[in-house]
Amino acid sequence: MEIPTNYVLIFANGVIEDTTWIEPYLGRARAVIAADGGIRFPLALGRVPDVLIGDLDSLPEGVEERIPGWDIEVIRYPSAKDETDLELALLFAGRRFPEAELLVLGGFGGRLDQTLANITLLAHPELIARPVTFVDEQETARLIIAEAVINGRAGDTLSLIPLGGPARVRDTTGLRWPLHDETLAFGPARGISNEMTANRATVRLVDGMLLCIHSFTRP
Repeated sequence: MEIPTNYVLIFANGVIEDTTWIEPYLGRARAVIAADGGIRFPLALGRVPDVLIGDLDSLPEGVEERIPGWDIEVIRYPSAKDETDLELALLFAGRRFPEAELLVLGGFGGRLDQTLANITLLAHPELIARPVTFVDEQETARLIIAEAVINGRAGDTLSLIPLGGPARVRDTTGLRWPLHDETLAFGPARGISNEMTANRATVRLVDGMLLCIHSFTRP
């Protein structure tokens, strides 16, 4: 994934098997925010996040005792709350950095219910109009409303999944199986595993919204 110029990094408490690919993102981020146990990922790379947010019930052993010695903003919530820690982190980042793109790392893996809940946060009323992208070493997930440009390389896999109901596609470019004036229904797997035929693809919608999952080919 091409690294944006203005972004905030948010670490969720999911699965990241190898953290070395994260280092370039850390160096350019406007801020690094950890959602509870997600703090273990930047710490593994020697970076104390700027903000730690959540109920702090899944911190790695010994971290809470070290917090007073760090230059870090801690926003603690009670365990009995309606939002997930990642939801709180995204809402906080969106309000404090209204012009920045939000990149979520560690949002996949672990419990299936949490992974699905994480992804559906893309459609949160406060986030739906914001550029929010879930980033993993081999894939990204983002929401498409109206239109989008996807930069990658020929051979990359692109899956377009309707969220919340049907999505009517005006047209696409740069895909092996183009869509033109077609409705992707919520439920059937019609939009799965398309393939980029160039380094750039476009998707334009008439209405609805699509979850766009971009899986990278290895160089």
